[in-house]
Amino acid sequence: MAIWEWLLDVVGVLLAVLLLTVLALVVRRRVIGRSGGTFEMAHRLDATQPGRGWALGVGRYEDEHLQWFRVFSLSPRPKRTWDRVELEYHGRRSPDADEQLALYPGHVVVTCTGPRGAVELAMGSATLTGFQAWLEARPPGAEMPGPVRR
Repeated sequence: MAIWEWLLDVVGVLLAVLLLTVLALVVRRRVIGRSGGTFEMAHRLDATQPGRGWALGVGRYEDEHLQWFRVFSLSPRPKRTWDRVELEYHGRRSPDADEQLALYPGHVVVTCTGPRGAVELAMGSATLTGFQAWLEARPPGAEMPGPVRR
């Protein structure tokens, strides 16, 4: 077999693998969205350096949980999950110049507190309205996060 034939075979295999990976990502996104609507949401994994540490993803409300899936992952399981009763909304802000390059266009940065400390999410304004409504719609009798009052 000539070297050009061998190279052509390698390129064909690489293209097939690339096509299968893209197809798997599309199917995964469809499967995630089957049990409810999904929305674009970025999560800040590392807040040690200003403007850095953002990962693009997809959010989904599942019962009493907010689930976050990475965009470029083949895993069907969420990378992060937050319970509704454990999240406390603190505010929103516009992304700074460095963050605008890493986030979806038109998103705002949302600051919350979770069981492991500060949580920064980025989502669209309409999605933020739904997120706030979801947080406020805790079931009756659910404890609100924050200091214990006696």
